[in-house]
Amino acid sequence: MTSSSAPRRRRLIILGSTGSIGTNTLEVARHLREVGFAEFDIVGLAAGANHELLIEQANAFDVRNVALANGNGINGSACGLKSDTRRFTGDDAAVQLIEEVARPGDLIVGAMVGAAGIPATLAAIERGCDIALANKETLVAAGEIVMPLVKQKGVHLLPVDSEHSAIFQCVQGQTMDEAPGRSIERLVITASGGPFRTWSRDQLERATVDEALNHPTWNMGRKVTLDSASLMNKALELIEAHWLFDLPSSRIDAIIHPPSIVHSFVEFVDGSVLAQLGPPDMKTPIQYALTWPDRAPGCSKRMDWTALTALEFEPIDHDRFGAIKLAHRVIEQGGTAGAVFNAANEAAAEAFLDGRIAFLEITELVRSALDHVPIKPVRQLSDVLDADRAARELIANRINDPHHDRATTPKPKEPARAARS
Repeated sequence: MTSSSAPRRRRLIILGSTGSIGTNTLEVARHLREVGFAEFDIVGLAAGANHELLIEQANAFDVRNVALANGNGINGSACGLKSDTRRFTGDDAAVQLIEEVARPGDLIVGAMVGAAGIPATLAAIERGCDIALANKETLVAAGEIVMPLVKQKGVHLLPVDSEHSAIFQCVQGQTMDEAPGRSIERLVITASGGPFRTWSRDQLERATVDEALNHPTWNMGRKVTLDSASLMNKALELIEAHWLFDLPSSRIDAIIHPPSIVHSFVEFVDGSVLAQLGPPDMKTPIQYALTWPDRAPGCSKRMDWTALTALEFEPIDHDRFGAIKLAHRVIEQGGTAGAVFNAANEAAAEAFLDGRIAFLEITELVRSALDHVPIKPVRQLSDVLDADRAARELIANRINDPHHDRATTPKPKEPARAARS
């Protein structure tokens, strides 16, 4: 069940502990302790604004270091935390937590939503921590500095997204001359299709927030669920796969698979195809990241093979869901294109959830940002943050300008490709 190389006890910090990935990670950690596989010392938890759940988690798992980005609900003796608990608050609370608490060899679960998770993840890598990454935006926006740093520090970057975990599992032992890309012909990431898979473009123009958040398969937070409805989540995953597996845009694609049983395919140069299958339950990829390179008895529901009569696949309609083509464009352009793409999507998604734009405008606004924000090389974090800020400002101006036709923004004929540093 385990090997002598796998640590039986390990320190763990969860960034984004009150979200879906964070709460599931705590359940998996408890399960692994109960089955006698591993004991995780959870030494730090970070959250955005949900101080009530953060306090509950800290007390349940005896965590003495907590961070809260928004608000002061963890301050004061009456908040419910134990008196000796260290508390970090403010925009850089997660970074402070890492810098003050993390040690080389710790495992950090990066599950903060959006670009806010990038600085803390970089700080953890700098300290020599392994990263179980569930934050797509870290690699989408900052892959050009994250991946070299991972290599320089000799840490492990373990994917938690079900699609990337599937690919990671399929390529174990499949390398050729220690260069995985030489043996891989193509990666195909599956998408459930979200709640709008069968909707016409006319219907999508009138889609409401409640309809967009009514996902047929997965139970996720509002932002991730909306990204699934627009297929922006799949676009983010394609860009992330480019960085994780060092493959060009031409060898990464996506396909609709409504049951979400097959999580990804890997096609090898000899024509063989490996796929990872399982019920749609995030505890499985989370557990694999926590126990890698070993496996332990799982806490997820098992496949009922007698009920599986067919596996349904269909191509993506790029007219209704334009995010995938934008992802290929981002990979090909490189530089700050990923940061622009991610920030524009975050800003547009927030605007839709607030009722300020229509559903189809999300993709059009992201395209507009890629068209008009200059794409530059990425040499340091400030390059990413500057591009992020410029994209958000452009989206805000587009939304707030009543005379601007966002759906008909002119496009440059040939987008420039950023020079790689």
